[in-house]
Amino acid sequence: MNAQRVSPRSLRRLFDDTACHYDRITGLMAFGSGAWYRRNALQRAGLQEGMKVLDVAVGTGAVARAAASIVGPSGGVVGVDPSTGMLAQARRKLRIPLVQGVAEGLPFRGGLFDALTMGYALRHVSGLSPTFAEYFRVLRPGGLLIVLDFARPNSRIGLRLGRLYLNGLVPWMSRLSSGSREAELLMHYCWETLETLVPAETILAALGGCGFEDTRTVRWFGLLSEYLGRKPGTGATGSGSSR
Repeated sequence: MNAQRVSPRSLRRLFDDTACHYDRITGLMAFGSGAWYRRNALQRAGLQEGMKVLDVAVGTGAVARAAASIVGPSGGVVGVDPSTGMLAQARRKLRIPLVQGVAEGLPFRGGLFDALTMGYALRHVSGLSPTFAEYFRVLRPGGLLIVLDFARPNSRIGLRLGRLYLNGLVPWMSRLSSGSREAELLMHYCWETLETLVPAETILAALGGCGFEDTRTVRWFGLLSEYLGRKPGTGATGSGSSR
């Protein structure tokens, strides 16, 4: 499929149709290591007990679940996603508030969250600046931004191996394990968007342009990137702080 020609409505339908298979097929991609990595990445980025977190593009709840295990009962996690199918799957697994909405127009008042997370969905937004402006708006002063995503392989060999695995083997395994043609199409779509990823420098510049400070990127295993930033000021709370 041609990722550049997929409309937001068609993409939402594709996620709706594959939601019940999503955890299985993404687990194949990560060889079962995803839960460990997500929790570790959030902790390294500064997520703490007691924080109030917004997880954008919550999907089936993988990142939200990791965040909830860190912030504990004294904190809280809210998830937002445009896909009704993904939200239905998340509701089966998580006992947190889940809201339908898009990253570019979050249905929350300003200054509400101590941290905002997003996992593997930045490629799907319609524009970086409108999205990051919304993230900045809903964060409290001092709030953390933690965006986890894939990274385009730097070398030709890495790109070829990535294409062989993520655009060849993973889509085939996805269809074999789920019996779903849509699951196979989704994995092809994910690879096509990975090949055309916006450079890290462009993402960091957009974050800075929207007001974020301490922006940086961390790369892991050659295929994973973490984009981090902080809203200026103080006020984001953690363990032992008053609200």
